[in-house]
Amino acid sequence: MLEIVFLIVVSVYFLISVSLVLGAKKSFPSLVENELPTVSIVVAARNEQENINSCLESLDKLIYPNKKLETIIINDDSTDKTREVVKEFISNKSNFKLIDLSDNLTGKLKGKVRAVTEGIEQARGDIILTTDADCEVNPLWAKTIASYYKNEVSVVNGFTSINVNNWFSGMQAIDFIYLLFVSAGTINLGSPVSCIGNNMSFGRKVYQETGGFKNLPFSITEDFLLLKSIHKLKKFKVIYPVDRSGLVISKPLKTIKELFNQKKRWAVGGLDATLLGKLLMFWAFAANLFILLTPFLFSMVWLYLIFFKVATDLFALVPIHQKLGLQKNLKYFPVFQIYFIIYTFVLPFIILFSKKIKWKDRVY
Repeated sequence: MLEIVFLIVVSVYFLISVSLVLGAKKSFPSLVENELPTVSIVVAARNEQENINSCLESLDKLIYPNKKLETIIINDDSTDKTREVVKEFISNKSNFKLIDLSDNLTGKLKGKVRAVTEGIEQARGDIILTTDADCEVNPLWAKTIASYYKNEVSVVNGFTSINVNNWFSGMQAIDFIYLLFVSAGTINLGSPVSCIGNNMSFGRKVYQETGGFKNLPFSITEDFLLLKSIHKLKKFKVIYPVDRSGLVISKPLKTIKELFNQKKRWAVGGLDATLLGKLLMFWAFAANLFILLTPFLFSMVWLYLIFFKVATDLFALVPIHQKLGLQKNLKYFPVFQIYFIIYTFVLPFIILFSKKIKWKDRVY
């Protein structure tokens, strides 16, 4: 009986993956160079003295039409030397701007949301691109993302991977691509369930039409909150192209504790997900739960069903890694699979008992 239930679960899991692959494969028209809009890049940084310089160097190498690009760095009350590093780097660069914020957690806008809001309000570009201080962008990143603002497009999302140097960072890298594959598939099929703020863009006027973060409820995953708010307007297109030139590379988390805190923050943010998002999370939970039951329900049929589930994940991951030029990371797929099975099962129980989040030395 349980084998039949497992078969149904993995069969639906496969059909979901096929649908997501079809969504992620969608292509979109793009603007020619002389049609590119003005762009403002917004980067919120808090205690990033170890990371911010490499981020700034990559942003300084961006290829974009002259006088159409500005970069705004918000120092979010850093207690280290983040401000000094940024100030020195941009001292002779007119297209960079530094904004200093002092700590203020009394209002509705807290932490990164407040910093990003300040950056957007001072931006002059028609399109806002956001990334994080621990990220490095492709030299064609801004040009690639901005080129998709055609035919009433209001939000363009990009892919982020992890700088891989061992199995621990390798499994994080594959996990990022898998989660963003789900985001791309659902967004391109017209039903957004998630996105990531370290490679996100949106029209400044569209942002203002939502009322901005000052008029939206607080969320620890402010990027998806904004995406949902724009999608609800039902007036603009939201897309997620799979484009290697729009790739952003982030630094891996160094410890299990850091990884746990990141996953918990995303899981708590996922409580505000749409019904579709919750169904997708449930189906991943169910498929991985049955694999964890293997020691108690072992049989050859059971092993075939496990193989079917694992093969389905490979079916989804291989083509998207190839298109992004990241196929070498797939050697860590076995480690990712173990990690994926464990965290999709454990996280729901963790947030059931505690929704407190600690992030960047702040508690939410």
